[in-house]
Amino acid sequence: MIHPHTYIHPNAKLATNVKVDPFTVIHQDVEIGEGTWVGSNVTIMEGARIGKNCRIFPGAVIAAIPQDLKFQGEYSLVVIGDNTTIREFVTVNRGTVDREKTVIGKNCLIMAYCHFAHDCIIGNNCIFSNNTQVAGHVSVGDWAIIGGMCAIHQFTKVGQHAFVSGGSLVGKDVPPYIKAARTPLSYAGVNSIGLKRRGFTIEKINHILDIYRVIYNKGMNTSQAMEYLEEEFNATDERDEIVTFMRDSNRGIIKRFTKNSVDEDIAD
Repeated sequence: MIHPHTYIHPNAKLATNVKVDPFTVIHQDVEIGEGTWVGSNVTIMEGARIGKNCRIFPGAVIAAIPQDLKFQGEYSLVVIGDNTTIREFVTVNRGTVDREKTVIGKNCLIMAYCHFAHDCIIGNNCIFSNNTQVAGHVSVGDWAIIGGMCAIHQFTKVGQHAFVSGGSLVGKDVPPYIKAARTPLSYAGVNSIGLKRRGFTIEKINHILDIYRVIYNKGMNTSQAMEYLEEEFNATDERDEIVTFMRDSNRGIIKRFTKNSVDEDIAD
């Protein structure tokens, strides 16, 4: 299963049925799980932990050191979950002292030319479309879908089940369950189609809609909206997820689009 024109360091740990195509280089301190296929001309560097039944397409570079001038050579990892597909020329950098690892979860599809910088934490079942660029310290929740050619600012968060339209500049946090679109990136409604596909009932989707009507339609600031939701809405997993996300947001959440919207991050 290992092509003779491949270099694998003697200290790398590959399960017995891993398949590696020619001209790939696998460094020391690498672990690859059962059933994974690694295509031609892939470079997997020190600190990579790759799960079972993954597919890594030609040209990908996994676990290169961070592109961060503060990096001092500290030990760190890249962790890729089971059943994840990494397409051509994707780059995933190791973590730094901040989180000590960069993580891409299980069952993800990472399309060609995407980049994940140091200390990113990506959830399970996510899709990143072609040429999306993810800066350091970004967090993305389970089932999020990011359209092609997006640029995600460092320290930004994207909530679970969110959808971000292609070509977006993500400079503010994107709350769970919503669609984000337009320029500047704005709230574009609840991701009702995605939620239906994942088994959410109409009642739950309407409950989420009611929550976002409070946040975006009642003229409240974020603190007022959170207080109102906690006082007036029954506790549910969805309400608590949204309120916790807003409370933990350091960059602030995206706003509702208006005709007079301006890009507040232009000098950031």
